[in-house]
Amino acid sequence: MSAQGSEGRPAGEAYDWYVRGQQLLSTGHPAAAAQLLRHAVEAEPGSRSAREALARALFDARSYDEARVLFAEIVAENPSDDYAHFGLGLSAFRTGDHRVAVEHLSLASAMKPGEHHYATALRAARVRLEALEAREALDAGQPEGDSGAES
Repeated sequence: MSAQGSEGRPAGEAYDWYVRGQQLLSTGHPAAAAQLLRHAVEAEPGSRSAREALARALFDARSYDEARVLFAEIVAENPSDDYAHFGLGLSAFRTGDHRVAVEHLSLASAMKPGEHHYATALRAARVRLEALEAREALDAGQPEGDSGAES
């Protein structure tokens, strides 16, 4: 059996790519998982589980912008998906959009209040956002070039 299928795809079908991608993801190979999962999503674009797995693989491979887009699509289709809100919040945090991170991590935590990972991520995002807002307020209160020291 050939390792490559037709059109440059790996051997197998969407389900095979999904299963193998999940295995690679669970064994610490997110970039390789993302490659297989992309094929699964291309073959079955309506599969939420394949798109979620791809978003997780992209996040773990540090492709935060791509993961954010996929998680946002899942949230748009299913606003009550706590895990998609969590993934979107984490991705937004990693891309520096702390306000969006807090928004989606808050939603995930509210949907599933007992989830420790959600609460921990929300606390971290809130701390970061508060620090950034404090810095912005401080910067806005001082004229440019003014160090705040009196002469």
